Amino acid sequence: MDQAKITEVRITSALLAAIDRDAAVSQRSIARELGIALGLVNAYLKRCSKKGLVKVRQVPARRYAYYLTPKGLTEKARLTAEYLAYSLSYLRDARASSKDLITTARHRLGWKRIALIGAGELAEIAVLCAYEQEIEIAAVIDAAWNEGRFVNIPVVRTVAEMSANVDGFVITTLEAPLSAYDDAVAQVGSGRVLVPRVLGLSLADGHPSAVVKTRGGG
Repeated sequence: MDQAKITEVRITSALLAAIDRDAAVSQRSIARELGIALGLVNAYLKRCSKKGLVKVRQVPARRYAYYLTPKGLTEKARLTAEYLAYSLSYLRDARASSKDLITTARHRLGWKRIALIGAGELAEIAVLCAYEQEIEIAAVIDAAWNEGRFVNIPVVRTVAEMSANVDGFVITTLEAPLSAYDDAVAQVGSGRVLVPRVLGLSLADGHPSAVVKTRGGG
């Protein structure tokens, strides 16, 4: 399942679940819950309505109520199961690729101290793998992280802050990982930046990352 399809499944299943819980739920609250733009919620609602998954009725005070049709209830269950299966598969892939990458960093490159670029689920998995390989994670780099620590690891805002303090960097952000990679490489060079293959980036052949396909080549 490609990333676009995964996103569609996640948003649609969550949208149908929100409507199932509360027919009077507003588009704004759905957008806030899902962390997406209000216009995107409206677009998905229209798509679900055209597919016969949702019925829309106007209620007093110029508001709308949304109801799942029998077809919508069936589709909600199917999409929830599909996304759960993907999530479990993703966790297995993330664990395997992170383990391979950390092993490469420790035994092939001789790294003993690294920084992760991006807080989140993938970073948590990388922390566990690093612990097993006795690699120290000096910091997690994430400008958007509002807390001072991530799983008890210091959080800093920029690659530059850690450039002289670690052997290398591992991309663990799920938000624009290619941009994060390009930014890190521009600052410290490609030889000090690794990318787990679960992120699906295409990098130059021979790069010590688990991803070795030619960038831009499928």
